Amino acid sequence: MDGNFSPAAFLSGVLLITTVLSSSAAFLEPYDLLYDNAVQAFYNNDYANVVLFMEGALSSYSEVRRSKVRCRLRCQDQHLLGETFSDLCFFDVVLRRAACMNTCIEEKLGYQSLHKVSEDVVQDFQRRIPYNYLQLAYQKLKQPDKAAAAAHTYFQANPEHVEMGQNLEQYKDLQGVKEAHFVDREARPHQHSFTAGVRLYDKGDYEGAISLFEEALEEYYKADVECRALCQGPQRFEGHDHLRYHYSLHELISDHFTQALHCEHECVRDLATRPGRLSPMENYLPLHYDYLQFAYYQVEMLEEALQCALTYLLFHEGDEFMMDNVDYYRELLGHTGEPQERAAWYLRRHKQELELLLIGSKTMGVAFTEGNYWGSTGGRDDSSRIPSGTDGWMEYVPISEKKNVTADVSQQLKEGGPLVYDSVRLVQNSMALNGSQRVLLDNVISEEECSELRDLAHAVTLAGDGYRGKMSPHTPNEKFEGATVLKTLQYGYEGRVPMRSARLFYDVSERARHVIESYFLLNTTLHFSYTHLVCRTAITGQQDHRNDLSHPIHADNCLLDPEANECWKEPPAYTYRDYSALLYLNGDFEGGEFIFTEMDAKTVTASVKPKCGRMVGFSSGGENPHGVKAVTSGQRCAVALWFTLDPLFRELERLQADESAHTCNLTEL
Repeated sequence: MDGNFSPAAFLSGVLLITTVLSSSAAFLEPYDLLYDNAVQAFYNNDYANVVLFMEGALSSYSEVRRSKVRCRLRCQDQHLLGETFSDLCFFDVVLRRAACMNTCIEEKLGYQSLHKVSEDVVQDFQRRIPYNYLQLAYQKLKQPDKAAAAAHTYFQANPEHVEMGQNLEQYKDLQGVKEAHFVDREARPHQHSFTAGVRLYDKGDYEGAISLFEEALEEYYKADVECRALCQGPQRFEGHDHLRYHYSLHELISDHFTQALHCEHECVRDLATRPGRLSPMENYLPLHYDYLQFAYYQVEMLEEALQCALTYLLFHEGDEFMMDNVDYYRELLGHTGEPQERAAWYLRRHKQELELLLIGSKTMGVAFTEGNYWGSTGGRDDSSRIPSGTDGWMEYVPISEKKNVTADVSQQLKEGGPLVYDSVRLVQNSMALNGSQRVLLDNVISEEECSELRDLAHAVTLAGDGYRGKMSPHTPNEKFEGATVLKTLQYGYEGRVPMRSARLFYDVSERARHVIESYFLLNTTLHFSYTHLVCRTAITGQQDHRNDLSHPIHADNCLLDPEANECWKEPPAYTYRDYSALLYLNGDFEGGEFIFTEMDAKTVTASVKPKCGRMVGFSSGGENPHGVKAVTSGQRCAVALWFTLDPLFRELERLQADESAHTCNLTEL
């Protein structure tokens, strides 16, 4: 067995987790602390405790969510708003519900009810990062069946992770690993049943499909209730300092209620979105009724077929094909029928929420745009009138606010300008790199400058700098260290590094900016958005059979959606970034190639081997998805630069660095 395994420590850990996850939830350990213990155990090659603590963290995370849902729903049922209404009656119910929920959650979670988990950890769990650690740990512990399940679970939410897909293929060939082991441990029941129903429908097993589609609907409406309950937690009030919050009672309640209501309203989108995807499945909820109406028809259950057809029309009033079906069923049955009341009530609530959101958003002074929640699938096969889309998952429909940032053809022509400096040599242009707005240059800096900047990096970079303190933000197999221009200049003033070296970092980044601005023939000033001296180091002992990426495939100013073949220019992406560049300081390491891909995040279109003085530059949008292959030995250092054409988004630290550099010049004079 790999790693340092101690039977006594393992037994102690088992007792701890058993206590943590026992029915006495008052001792439920915070999942972020268990997660941190698991990550530390991973770095110590203690894979048994990785499994122990990570499984405990996942269980604790699930229990926290379940407890919040149960408590909020129970207290809501216990304290109902009465038919007679007044301000005091309303606030009486509000206060009693609040007291009820506090008591209930404290009883179920104990001191964890007061524990605040960082947003970074919450995002890790939402992205299923714990399962990446688990599959590696189970692999080391020679438990391929559990490793396969963890890998499969992770891959469902991270389909762009090419190496995890390769892992899964390898697991399939291992002895003792069966198809049943490839389960999604975080599968959402309503989506799972719907997919299974579509498969049976395609095979002509209509009775089996009906059972699964009905089950999917039950699970959907149940998941909707739970989703809404989770929206009742704290909300963010952007731009408000609550220590100086002078809004009136009703304005404050309006702000909070509007944000909570928006969260609830968006449950439609959440329930239709697969893990790790950005866009919901097209026409998701109505399609249940579309499939059902035809499946019921096939088994000669016309009453049910009519009800489902009428329910579908609630979402798509006047749909030609469905109207034809309704007329046909009515003629056979001799009565008009009624749609499903549950769906009718669901839509009535949805419309009322929209009205309130428009009022509340106006009060808050923010814009609100209704999403295209029931996007029609368009044309149908009129010969059989079966629902469109039969591959188990519907095609994506973009939400109306989103902007498609597919590459603009005109951009492809804007390159080939002068390289400014005599030493700089063009190696490959966009055509040679199989894309648009791409360039590869050599001799941007000299060997001596590379050496001096590497020495600077060793002196000033800190683990996790630029990555919210995360030492291993992209992969647990590498350590990341970084520093900004301002930080290095401050170190220079303090005498902690040679001022000449600190100034060199500043000057080199300016040189890179001039080259990019000139080569891409920009007719306006290119401003710094972020500048980072960064080194990534392979962690010894964690490189065996490694097949992940050092930096996953992504785009710099939009959210890459590989399956939809789109890139959505919306937060949390840095939408204001326009150009990017990476200036390499060395090549004496293994792996670490920079790669461009197609928007599928799988098809590699170009690969760049770093070396001293080499720089790759490119436009930051969806036309240039890119990543970094694993660094399996040694340390890879580079100056990473992101630029913007919008002066409003200039890097604040850069402006401070400009002042510092100017002061430095005056001092030298």
